[in-house]
Amino acid sequence: MEMNVSTQEEQVVAKKVGGLNPAVVLPILYVIALGIYIFILGNPGNFKNEGVTGLSVAFSDVENKDLHPDSFMGIIYMGGPIVHILILFMITVIVFAIERFFVLRKAAGTGNLENFVIKVRNLLNKNKIDEAVEECDAQKGSVGNVVKEGLTTYKALANDKTLNKEQKMVALTKSIEEATTLEMPMLEKNMMILSTLGTVATLVALLGTVIGMIKSFQALGAAGGTPDAAALSIGISEALINTALGIGTSAIAIILYNFFTSKIDGLTYKIDEIGMSIQQSFAEFN
Repeated sequence: MEMNVSTQEEQVVAKKVGGLNPAVVLPILYVIALGIYIFILGNPGNFKNEGVTGLSVAFSDVENKDLHPDSFMGIIYMGGPIVHILILFMITVIVFAIERFFVLRKAAGTGNLENFVIKVRNLLNKNKIDEAVEECDAQKGSVGNVVKEGLTTYKALANDKTLNKEQKMVALTKSIEEATTLEMPMLEKNMMILSTLGTVATLVALLGTVIGMIKSFQALGAAGGTPDAAALSIGISEALINTALGIGTSAIAIILYNFFTSKIDGLTYKIDEIGMSIQQSFAEFN
């Protein structure tokens, strides 16, 4: 059983180090998002105004209502300060989606997962446990780790003369469940970020929309009967830009979250499938 403890310790270490740490990554992404808003979207080259120079229009004395966008990036900049928060959300979704893609790809193992399941089940039907362990070593990944843990326990229990068959089956089932439990946090890590942004992005966009509309009505009220067309258009455009960015980010986050959830469910199903085969094989041959 020393091998059992060692394998679980390795899995715990893998769980702790797997994936990006949001506490470290998010502040970095915020700085990047703010830089994109100020220096890329706010680049003077994105506006028609003459005499506006420097690194960004954010540092100029020209008011937003007097800025005249000359490109799509300039139009996005006119969405106001909420835009950089929505940019942060979009970058966060992209970064953690890429991270989840590679983590789940690694979790599936090096070979074709379907072929791995078929090979292991065929070997279990022939009671070739050592060969099945070799397949796990070749496959690696979360599925390979769980199956190897189950097979290692299988071998240990097969040679154990102190337990009856029912006790051995309980111990085998518990071993597979514990190994699966150790692997699941690594698979599901950071999924909550995608799920949260799928909702929060829309709410923040709504906040930007409301702020934009408030500015529009303020422009109407302060005009004394003669609306300031520039201030009015700035408020309306700010509202619509925030709405568009928020809805787009939310849609992408929800799609990616559901995609990765289906991938995790697929891996879990494969683990359960082989786990059931291990238990059936043990019951038949022991």
